[in-house]
Amino acid sequence: MAYTKSEHYDSNITEGLIKTYSETLHLLGEDVSREGLQKTPERVAKAMQYLTQGYHQDAVRILNSAKFEEQVSEMVIVKDIELYSLCEHHMLPFVGKAHVAYIPNGYITGLSKIARVVDVFARRLQVQERLTTQILDAINTALNPMGVAVVIEAKHFCMMMRGVSKQNSVTTTSAFSGEFRNETTRGEFLRLIASDLA
Repeated sequence: MAYTKSEHYDSNITEGLIKTYSETLHLLGEDVSREGLQKTPERVAKAMQYLTQGYHQDAVRILNSAKFEEQVSEMVIVKDIELYSLCEHHMLPFVGKAHVAYIPNGYITGLSKIARVVDVFARRLQVQERLTTQILDAINTALNPMGVAVVIEAKHFCMMMRGVSKQNSVTTTSAFSGEFRNETTRGEFLRLIASDLA
């Protein structure tokens, strides 16, 4: 039985991007008709739609879809969330991990929803600084917790592949609200994401 891949893309957007990427390859000096490149414009058109699908997703709605009333007020941390995004300046990848925590104030959300919120904002053209605060703001809006903390560590291909060409630099950004502005609470969070409890 043959394998059939099922994907759904906007046909008008796909066709427009195919034309654009065909022209781009031609301008770069490539022959789009050669075997290895014949389907490349279509592949890239679909890949870019996938990598930017976050524009069509609502992070607050995702969090609210698994929102439960629960009278707990201890820190909830989801750490080492894989993160893949595109720098909006060069449209090159940046990859890393996000650490997200919140202190419930009557409501919790499904743990997988935290990871999904990271994806919603990562799958857009981004800068790491804005990505960090967008994740924090969405959790604040949906759950109204006593505090939210977000730390992102990432390597940027725009620094690794071009320009200064520094292979080992890591960019760290953070955002804190509510109880996480308290030095003791913030310190506990930072210690927990740095530790290996396994």
